[in-house]
Amino acid sequence: MLDLQTPTRAGRREWAALAALLLPVLLVSVDNTVLSFALPAISTALAPTGAQLLWIVDVYALMLAGLLIAMGSLGDRLGRRRLLLIGAAGFGVVSVAAAFSPSAETLIVTRALQGFFGAMLMPSTLSLIRNVFTHADDRRIAIAAWAAMFSGGAALGPVLGGWLLEHYWWGSVFLINAPVVALFIPLALALVPESRDPSPGPIDPTSIALSLGAMLPVVYGIKHLAHHGIDDVTVASFALAVGCGYAFVRRQVRSRSPMLDVSLFRHRVFSGAVVANGLSLMGLSGFLFFGAQLLQLDLGLSPMRAALVLVPGLVATVLAGFVAVALVRRFPARVLVSGSFVAAGAGYAIAAFTGRPTVTSVLVAFIVMGVGIGLAETLTNDLVLSHAPPHRAGAASAISETAYEIGAVLGTAVLGSILTATYRANLDVPQSAQTSGESHETLGATLDHAATLPSGVGAALADSARHAFDLGVQHTSGAAIVVSLLAAVICWRTLPR
Repeated sequence: MLDLQTPTRAGRREWAALAALLLPVLLVSVDNTVLSFALPAISTALAPTGAQLLWIVDVYALMLAGLLIAMGSLGDRLGRRRLLLIGAAGFGVVSVAAAFSPSAETLIVTRALQGFFGAMLMPSTLSLIRNVFTHADDRRIAIAAWAAMFSGGAALGPVLGGWLLEHYWWGSVFLINAPVVALFIPLALALVPESRDPSPGPIDPTSIALSLGAMLPVVYGIKHLAHHGIDDVTVASFALAVGCGYAFVRRQVRSRSPMLDVSLFRHRVFSGAVVANGLSLMGLSGFLFFGAQLLQLDLGLSPMRAALVLVPGLVATVLAGFVAVALVRRFPARVLVSGSFVAAGAGYAIAAFTGRPTVTSVLVAFIVMGVGIGLAETLTNDLVLSHAPPHRAGAASAISETAYEIGAVLGTAVLGSILTATYRANLDVPQSAQTSGESHETLGATLDHAATLPSGVGAALADSARHAFDLGVQHTSGAAIVVSLLAAVICWRTLPR
């Protein structure tokens, strides 16, 4: 959708505003992944139960995904910069509280509050970019920087977490947010202009409640399905999500000032770009899920060295995002985005089907995948924003961000479930090594148990575990390749020619 006024090129102030807007993106994306290396230390310090440990990890993503649409709409009405500043201040305060949590229960609550305030940050940053950068070329560069910071922060999280935990206590992975917030708030006040929907309707609490009822149960249901399979809780979660989603859509269609303009989905470019967003993150998170275990448990690298193996892929993702800005001037978006998903599938193929996995094969695979993800994220986000009215930028950004979060959850839940199921089905446990409990549920637990056994039995169990895990990586990669090719077909049929 074209702007009514002639777009003007961005100046120094606009680019400085972009630099400020990238800081909260870094906060949210790092916090998505930085916690993984701190879990052993948290387990020792706070002694959480198994269920509490899962909630410490999951509640952040649950709150973030569930609230994005509501917060995007509130930003359109209350002011995007105002909501961004409130979110940043709250995120900084609860991060400090999380760092000094005296118990597992307190940490779960503070993580939930991080997700609550984090949901104010992401759609606000992207929608402000849409309104600050009116020229298409400038907007693509700005979105490339935004996507690079999002992907970069996700990949930086494990590296930063590994370094902090080698030098400080577990709370340092949360405490690092405070100085970033302290830097961001004055910069945003000085550089970022306020923007909002010029004709906002009233805030609709019923629609907010229905959006939460649609998003929270579906994300929880996906996570529950990954751990427990299809049971009453899984069915009830998806049923509640479908019911609330149906009621939400009906309310938006009938409302004179809807919280979410569902007519946006009638535009096939908008819908195709949103689907592509989610599938790109599904592929990335699935690769990180098995790649981290493969490097550390199978190939024997330390957490820090394993994280560094992924850095070249991170660099490739960032560079590809900026290269996309130049390529889209010469090639159709559907060719570039469809090709990016083929590259993502090729990355999975390199990781799994080139013989026994090695550090080199994982490194090269992630570089190839990074090129694909970088191209896709920049171009699909640009398509989402450019095909939505400027006054609906917050809602459109929230939809894009929700697709990101659901894609990340699906990557871990669906692809992770395939990996776990294949591993368990193919693990051959010697009779003398069999035990009750969960000693053989995961590769890490099996290797720990193998280390306590006599050398011959332990070595046989460890070899069987690594073989079963490698087979699981192959099956998972096969499924991811199918998803990548499906995404390529969807993009080819929906994106502009």
